[in-house]
Amino acid sequence: MFPSLTLPNVRIGLSFRVLDVVAVSFFTWTLIRLARTAHRRARTTRLNGPPSRNHVLGFPEFFSIHDYSPDTYEAWAEEYGAVYQLPSVLGTTRIILCDPKAIAHFYAKETTTYILTPLGKFLTGAVAGRGSLLTTHGDVHKRLRKSLTPAFSVAAIRKLLPIFYDSAYKTKTAWDEILQDSPDGATIEAQEWMSHISLDTIGIAGFSHDFASLKGVKSVVATAFQEMSNTKPSPLFKYLFLLAHIFPGILKLPNPRTKLSKMLHDSMNAISTQLFANTKKEKEDGLVEGEQDKSIIGLLIKAESTDSALHMTPEEVVAQMRVLLFAGYDTTSISLTWALIELCRDQDAQDKLREELSQIDGDPTWEQLTNGLPYLDAVVHETLRLHALLGESSRMATEDDIIPLSGPVVTLFSPTPVTHVSIPRGTIVTAPIASVNRSKVLWGPDAKQFKPSRWIHEDGIPQQAKEIQGHKHLLTFADGPRTCLGKGFAITEFKVHTSSCSCGA
Repeated sequence: MFPSLTLPNVRIGLSFRVLDVVAVSFFTWTLIRLARTAHRRARTTRLNGPPSRNHVLGFPEFFSIHDYSPDTYEAWAEEYGAVYQLPSVLGTTRIILCDPKAIAHFYAKETTTYILTPLGKFLTGAVAGRGSLLTTHGDVHKRLRKSLTPAFSVAAIRKLLPIFYDSAYKTKTAWDEILQDSPDGATIEAQEWMSHISLDTIGIAGFSHDFASLKGVKSVVATAFQEMSNTKPSPLFKYLFLLAHIFPGILKLPNPRTKLSKMLHDSMNAISTQLFANTKKEKEDGLVEGEQDKSIIGLLIKAESTDSALHMTPEEVVAQMRVLLFAGYDTTSISLTWALIELCRDQDAQDKLREELSQIDGDPTWEQLTNGLPYLDAVVHETLRLHALLGESSRMATEDDIIPLSGPVVTLFSPTPVTHVSIPRGTIVTAPIASVNRSKVLWGPDAKQFKPSRWIHEDGIPQQAKEIQGHKHLLTFADGPRTCLGKGFAITEFKVHTSSCSCGA
């Protein structure tokens, strides 16, 4: 009879009902989550570890973005054992592996027992997209990797040397011009130039495309990378990132960081799609043949057109191109920059490298780069040891597992040491790559120092470090079936540009 008076009451009643449903649903979800956590703990070897700093977030600085400290991981390993547990978000824990045997087991079972965490899959997919080497597992990953392997063989990389040196010559010429125009000296932004080198090199070597960034041409991809690198995460994004360990989809909420990630993905996707279409058309028209057909993009197109077990869909081809563009540009430029920084800090190392390079005529040959320049090799691997591109690698167990240890550790509720750790399905396991690479327990008291000579002397690498099964006893390129496919490409390019910059400095 009086609708204008009763309608608001109805709306209020409905609002409370909706809120009640949401509250009950969240409460129920929380109870289920806690029950699952308790069940997992009952089947887990209860390890020692640092006490939680926050009952809700655990150690927020370790699960935020770019805020963790490799040295803290090492300090905890010394205090609690080479394998320990770390409190995480909403009462969960993760297992930290600093034990060589445990790490070898972890990497050996990657793609089967250990796969990307939900957050890792979301973040990787946001940049690389679906169907790439970085986001796939099992048989799909094996097929994609087998299709790409010929492009990174020794023979294939050897043929790329002229491309690497061409980028080096262009850089030296540009630097000479800058110095000639500045008789009183000039400041050269090393990281910016290393980024130019990396982009042009992966463009030509991988896709027969010159981005011409060394000539000053602005690339959409380079701009996206630069903005992503220069933009610090906001406090809001750091908080969202913490919650994303439980609810990855929360990062889809509009925020500046997500927009930058999307811009980077879209720019790489656009250029990859365009290059794929152009090269495929040239191949169909008979314009691509011989050595060009054996390039990375040539092999990708071959895989796309075949009916064999190595067949790739067009979407998978573009996904691999995005990954190669990302890895070939960002990671290589960072390593080159760190090498120059360390050499500038260490005049003795710089002098030794120049002395070695002065003993050869012209540019180093493939044989010299591979086996004939031990100090150059030492500088490169010492840089990769001290400045790992990836700080840590976290994976989720898809099944219950027993992780063997190199030595015994004491558990939380028993003084009797154990030589293996039992974990249930769903456990997050982390290999702290940067920490292990710089560990004093493994690498000796001078582990934090830039010391290329450790790679020269026969007894320079301690026996403990030799227990690490990664490339040159490093975890920089990971290990196991998912070890970095392009490490040979990256190391060769790294050596070429480090030698070139050292000779021309």
